[in-house]
Formats: sequence, C-alpha cells, structure tokens
Amino acid sequence: MKSERVTLLTSPEFKTFLTAEAKREGVSVAELVRTRCEGRPSEEEAMLASLTAELHQAVVDAKRSLKGGLDEARAVLAELRARRPGAGAMSTVARIAPARAVRKAAGKR
Repeated sequence: MKSERVTLLTSPEFKTFLTAEAKREGVSVAELVRTRCEGRPSEEEAMLASLTAELHQAVVDAKRSLKGGLDEARAVLAELRARRPGAGAMSTVARIAPARAVRKAAGKR
C-alpha cells in the first residue's frame, strides 16, 4: 500500500480528544482517523452489533415462548372451567357480582 502524509491542523482540545480516543481504543491517532473516516466499525462497534443481533433474537424467542405459555394457560383454564360442576349454568351476573363486591370493599366503583 502506497502511503501519503496528510497534515491536519486542529485545536488543542480536539487533538487531546483524538489522543484520548486512540488510547482508549488501543490504536494510533492515524489508525483511529483512518478507521473512522473509512466507515469501518471499530472492534467495539462490531462487538456491539453482534450483541445487538443476539439480543434481538433472544427477544423474539422470549416473545414466542411467552405467547406459547399464555396460550397453554388459557387452554388449561378453559378446560378447568368446563369441568366445573354447573359451569354452563352460572349467569353473567353471578360471575360479575363477586368482582363488584371486591371493588366496592376496596373503595372503588
């Protein structure tokens, strides 16, 4: 690779910033500038992108698992309700009345 020198004038504060960033990333100031200007991700950015992809997949898997668990719980509850003696005979009013009594006792309407 053929190399050419580029001279860049900056404020002392920006030079301090570049030096600190390069030290933090464990590279020279020149490598820091090349990496950032070429748009190549730093090692930390590449690792962050990988972790983000893993997290996204874990969230997708967790949502799928949660949905499956909720569907299974609903099915079990429906089966238990169906097995209850006189399940079909309970009126809507009889099912709502206990909930109203609890809310009233708690001071809510």
